[in-house]
Amino acid sequence: MKIFTPIARNGFTLVEIMIVVAIIGLLAAIAVPNFVKARATSQANACINNLRQIQSAVDQMAVERGLHTGSTFNFPADITPYLKLTASGALPACPAGGTYGEGAIGTTSATCSLGSTVTPAHALP
Repeated sequence: MKIFTPIARNGFTLVEIMIVVAIIGLLAAIAVPNFVKARATSQANACINNLRQIQSAVDQMAVERGLHTGSTFNFPADITPYLKLTASGALPACPAGGTYGEGAIGTTSATCSLGSTVTPAHALP
């Protein structure tokens, strides 16, 4: 006499797989905006630190050359000796793709082209 044993089925059902995919999608929907916000904040902080270094270089250059408030200078050639440049000899770049500009002595000399057009702002407080 033959005894039939039920065949064991290994694997997952379609419903189980759909539930797992839905949970992963929900977690991704929560995590991605937080990641984007953290990235934007870190880019703004790096840009602001670059602006502080540029501003300090402008102030140091102005003191050494005896320049007064409102004087103009050649940006960036005049301040490159006062900054740590990149390996290619250029000013540090804005991590979000902005460019740094000049101003007058005694004012906020260092500005980013992104300025307050992005959140958080790329501007010195």
